[in-house]
Amino acid sequence: MTGAMSGIQARLHLTRPDFTLDVDLQLPGSGVTALFGPSGCGKTSCLRALAGLERAQGSVRVKGETWQDDARDHWLPTHRRQLGYVFQEASLFAHLNVQRNMEYGLRRQAAARRQVSLEQAVELLGLGALLKRMPHTLSGGERQRVAIARALATSPRVLLMDEPLAALDAARKAELMPYLERLQRGLDIPVLYVSHSPDEVARLAAHLVLMQSGRVTAQGPTAELMARLDLPLAHGDTAAALVQGQVAAYDAQDELLTVATPGGPIQLASGHPRAVGDHVHLRVLARDVSLARTRAADSSILNLLPARITQLADDGPGQVLVALDMTGARLLARITQRSCRTLALAVGDEVFAQVKGVALVD
Repeated sequence: MTGAMSGIQARLHLTRPDFTLDVDLQLPGSGVTALFGPSGCGKTSCLRALAGLERAQGSVRVKGETWQDDARDHWLPTHRRQLGYVFQEASLFAHLNVQRNMEYGLRRQAAARRQVSLEQAVELLGLGALLKRMPHTLSGGERQRVAIARALATSPRVLLMDEPLAALDAARKAELMPYLERLQRGLDIPVLYVSHSPDEVARLAAHLVLMQSGRVTAQGPTAELMARLDLPLAHGDTAAALVQGQVAAYDAQDELLTVATPGGPIQLASGHPRAVGDHVHLRVLARDVSLARTRAADSSILNLLPARITQLADDGPGQVLVALDMTGARLLARITQRSCRTLALAVGDEVFAQVKGVALVD
């Protein structure tokens, strides 16, 4: 939970004939917060209500500034809320080049209140070579980078992003993702990011809001919520844990990255070197983690991590999900019921989590 002057507080109620949104949000004042859940759960409605594009009942307070308080009959229309909004489609002005599209965003904010310069937005989004290009000559990923830069040029108190990768193919998503990660590190403003992709959430969001049927089912640090067996995110084929660490070394000969984590060093195959000290988020899929009672001495698996079993839960026909603690870092392992029975696994047991280096992506 965050202080009232630094974060975002919102209580919103919106009723439609076939849907009700009823949320109470307490969000950090910096970094990326993901609103995550299945289609139709209310993520976009929540974002639009925060922006004032939907007239929900309740209150909204952003970094000490009240945007809505129905108890006091206070309401700021969207154009007076200091926000940036990025939609699924870039929606650039077709008759303006990249630079002029961005300058349009800049003009929306008085010079005295500008906190993000055009130069900073260009650098963060890697747009220097595109400034004179027209929108129709850009790829989908390039257009979305311009749309984000235009939103940043308004110097928003909060940046709202509604599934900005949804309209892109896999190649364009891969192209844009590093720039979104750069935003996470380079901006001191809160970003609310709507997504139904576990991979996007793991790579981008430090804070997570899980939604279902118009309500918040849980909110908190992403790494904690992803590993909770009582939440749906920890189940199914995409179940994964988020392990955070720092680059300790890079072996150029074997293209192998070593990441220092609370649970010990983790090695992974990586085609691009990273600087020592760089922060890394590793999404470790439960299906890629196996368990052993003893440390294997003749295995091709690089990562043999000491761990303690904290929970066991059935997870589909013949399968068991195992929650693990590695001195503060959390992992999930999906194994067969037979393996669980053969190893006689129980809560509190000390085991080795085995993770292939080629199964990890930084």
